[in-house]
Parts: sequence; C-alpha cells; structure tokens
Amino acid sequence: MAMALLTALASLAVGCSAPPSRTSELPPNDIIKTAQRKLTETCLTRQGLTPPHPGSRPPSRAEQQRVTRALFGTGRTELSLTLPTGYSVRAHTDGCLAEAQRTLYGDQRRWFRVSTVVNNLKPEAAFRKEPLTEVRTRHHGELAEWRRLRARAVINAKAHLQADPPRAAR
Repeated sequence: MAMALLTALASLAVGCSAPPSRTSELPPNDIIKTAQRKLTETCLTRQGLTPPHPGSRPPSRAEQQRVTRALFGTGRTELSLTLPTGYSVRAHTDGCLAEAQRTLYGDQRRWFRVSTVVNNLKPEAAFRKEPLTEVRTRHHGELAEWRRLRARAVINAKAHLQADPPRAAR
C-alpha cells in the first residue's frame, strides 16, 4: 500500500509541472496539485529525504518507509470520518501532506471533513439508492464549504508557485 501511495504522489509530478508563466493557464486542480507536490517535496527535502520521482531509481525498503512516514504522518490518526456507507476515512495531522494541506486550504481538519464528504457523494447515492441530485442537495453546506476552501487553495497555490517557480523537469 505504501508503494501505491508513493506512486500516486510521484504521478502528480508527471503532468502538473508547468513553467511559472503558464501556471495560471492550468486548470484549478492542476494548480493545486502542482503546489501541493512542491510543498511536500520541500518538506521531505527539509527532513533529508529524497522525494519520489517517476523514472528515478526505486528507494530501499527502509528509505521508502521513512518517506512514507514523513509524507503521511505517524502514530494515532487524528482525523476520522465515518461515511454513510459505513466506511471510515482517517488521516494524520502531522506529515508533509498535512502541512501542505494547511498551507493551501488554511484549515486541514475542515478540508479533510468536507473533501471526504464531497468525494464520496456518488458512493453515498449508490448506497442509499437515491439520485445523486438528492444526495448533493442534502450536502449543500459541505459543497459550499468545499468550493470556498478550493478557491482559497487556488489563490494560495498560485501565490506559492509564483513566489517559488517550479524547477525544470529532471
């Protein structure tokens, strides 16, 4: 599982690195992903770890575990939400990804809660055997908060990327 998570992070690096002048031309998702990748890479580097990159030599198992712990956090998961489907989603408040989320969204706990709900509206509709429109109506407050936090993240991501332009691809 850890390798799949590292692979997912590394895949963000493939299509999301744009020259500073083109950053504003990217879709909002890509702007946020690019900034999040840069923030997590900076955090890992600050800890003396090598961020995963596509095409680079695979790290040793021990190094992979260190990167995974630094990236996703350790210990007891501080954030948890049980969905209407019965599934529980958990996350740490430490780690480089949590730090990047706080930088971009401002409130990691709120972002965790609303993004988890919004990202699981279709499964909830299927579970409840209801139209997606009904489920979306029921969660209008979370959807509004999700949009507000996303808008803030786009602004913060653009500011971060303009202040620290992406480096050329390796």
